[in-house]
Amino acid sequence: MRIGLYPGTFDPITLGHVDIIQRAMALVDRLVIGVAINRDKGPAFSLEERVAMVEAECAGIVAKTGGEIVVHPFENLLIDCANDVGAKVIVRGLRAVADFEYEFQMVGMNRAMDSTIETVFMMADARRQAIASKLVKEIARLGGDVSKFVPAAVNTALIQLYTKA
Repeated sequence: MRIGLYPGTFDPITLGHVDIIQRAMALVDRLVIGVAINRDKGPAFSLEERVAMVEAECAGIVAKTGGEIVVHPFENLLIDCANDVGAKVIVRGLRAVADFEYEFQMVGMNRAMDSTIETVFMMADARRQAIASKLVKEIARLGGDVSKFVPAAVNTALIQLYTKA
C-alpha cells in the first residue's frame, strides 16, 4: 500500500489545500493529512476545530474518489510522523518561489534523517496559488469576504470566529 503524508497546520483548510489533497489522492492508496500542533504559530482555531474542518472536507473527497484519507494530529518531527503512519511519500504544495526555498531546505534535512522517504512537490492550481491561510485569516479578521478561498463551512467558521472578537 502506498501511503502519503500531507502535513500542515490547516489553520484553516483552504481551497488550495483541498486542491492538493484531491490531486495527491491519485498518487497514493492512503493519504494521511497530518494536522500539525504548532504552538509557536498561535493558531486561530483549536486543534480539534482544525481536525474537524479537515475531516469534513475530506469526507467529500473520499466519497468522490473512493480513496482512503486519515486525519492525524502530530507534534513531533515531520519525518517521525511519516514513520509513525508508515508514509514513504511526503506531499508538499508549492505556491511560489519562496515556498520552494523553504521546502528545499526541509527536504535536505528530512533526507538526512531518513533517506527512504521521498518528498513530492505539487504546484497549486493557478487559480489557487495566491491563497494562504495567514492571508485568509487576516482578510476575515478585517471583515473581508473569503468565500472564494475556503470551503463554505470554513467561511462560516471564520465569520463566527471574527464576529465574536
